[in-house]
Amino acid sequence: MNRLLTALFSTSLIAFAGTTWAQEYNTVPAGDAQYKQCLVRVNKLYEGGDEKSPIAGQNKAQAYCTCLWNETPDDFKGNLSKFADSDAGKKLDKMCTRYSKWD
Repeated sequence: MNRLLTALFSTSLIAFAGTTWAQEYNTVPAGDAQYKQCLVRVNKLYEGGDEKSPIAGQNKAQAYCTCLWNETPDDFKGNLSKFADSDAGKKLDKMCTRYSKWD
């Protein structure tokens, strides 16, 4: 019985830890064109981008685009939002949607 309770408690802790997002990304430089382009596109295509995100000082669109900006390679020159919508960017989209809690 103790083992069962210990296992359930451990599983609960792991599940709880998985729901909080400890990572915060580097701040996007002011005026970054890719980031601005991302904000415009996601706010045009999707609803709820102006809602508060779990990231202090950012709405959901800002948190999502910040995640995309940080997770793409430094030499990526394309449209962040279009990449996230592509087959190649599905994993990144899922991660950044979870990060911004924009589901």
